[in-house]
Amino acid sequence: LPICHDVSAESVLSLKPDLVIAETTTGPEEAVDQIRAAGVPVLFVKAATGLDDVGPRIRAVADALGVPAAGKELTRRSEQRIDAARKDVPHGEKPRVAFLYLRGSASVYLIGGKESGAGSLIEAAGAIDAGAASGLDKDFTAITSEALVKAAPDAILVMSKGLDSVGGVDGLVKIPGVAQTPAGMDRRIVSVEDGVLLNYGPRTDQVLTSVVAQLYGGDGAR
Repeated sequence: LPICHDVSAESVLSLKPDLVIAETTTGPEEAVDQIRAAGVPVLFVKAATGLDDVGPRIRAVADALGVPAAGKELTRRSEQRIDAARKDVPHGEKPRVAFLYLRGSASVYLIGGKESGAGSLIEAAGAIDAGAASGLDKDFTAITSEALVKAAPDAILVMSKGLDSVGGVDGLVKIPGVAQTPAGMDRRIVSVEDGVLLNYGPRTDQVLTSVVAQLYGGDGAR
């Protein structure tokens, strides 16, 4: 299960799983209890906060599946691929990147701060976490024009479904304050699939490669 606070036990059980893997933030508790009551074991792993969590999360799942050696090997390969992706980061002035969490249908517009979980990925891409650098210490803060002006991002990082929920880039730049940032004026947007952006697992090297390509190569959403 991905990070989720509205899990449907019926939907999960319909998949006939032998094991359910969830983050500690997954809920509601009643749904988890219902899954367990059906005889399906649930393995909880700590929510990831950065690249340092890739190996421990892989090994935790591998241990639960009874294949610890495979977990160690996958960790080794994953870390090698992440290191390789980092080598593609251009040298020079570091762009400021703000992570925005968007859910237009629910009118949720947040800017990530020091505890958002995106900082490690942004820094690995050779950039500066604009939210954290502007003094936002919490995980997320409601977007305001003032907060965006202070963050002054050169690029904006979003989840793909979040971007779609506000009407794409055209809708994003209509959010108060976005159009006035360097990122908004240049329409420099980096979009990554929701389920993997902050997952910090075996696909993190692909996420980092995509972020680097969009951030520096002009492959981002326009």
